[in-house]
Amino acid sequence: QVQLVESGGGLVQAGGSLRLSCAASGRTFSSQSMGWFRQAPGKEREFVAGIAWSGSRTLYADSVKGRFTISRDNAKNAVYLQMNTLKPEDTAVYYCAYRFNGLAPSGVGSTYDYWGQGTQVTVSS
Repeated sequence: QVQLVESGGGLVQAGGSLRLSCAASGRTFSSQSMGWFRQAPGKEREFVAGIAWSGSRTLYADSVKGRFTISRDNAKNAVYLQMNTLKPEDTAVYYCAYRFNGLAPSGVGSTYDYWGQGTQVTVSS
């Protein structure tokens, strides 16, 4: 069983930055990967970024490529999402996700095993 705790959300003006954090606790595995998804009101959940623990391979949605950076800290068993040049379209609840079989990152939500509670990111224009 894995528990995920997210932090770092908030209100920011367009063009600003935020850094999201997600710490995983419980039994984890070296083959794991973690990712970030987001969901705006009335919209479907969409993939944002993912990273594998072994090899640190990353995957980004086209909408955030070049603006967002995902990273990991093996010692802390944590994943981070540095969000720069934020746009109002980035406004959503951001969810941290974990999967056991993560030799490569996945952009498909159904492949993840555990989810955090979400943290709100609001970008004003």
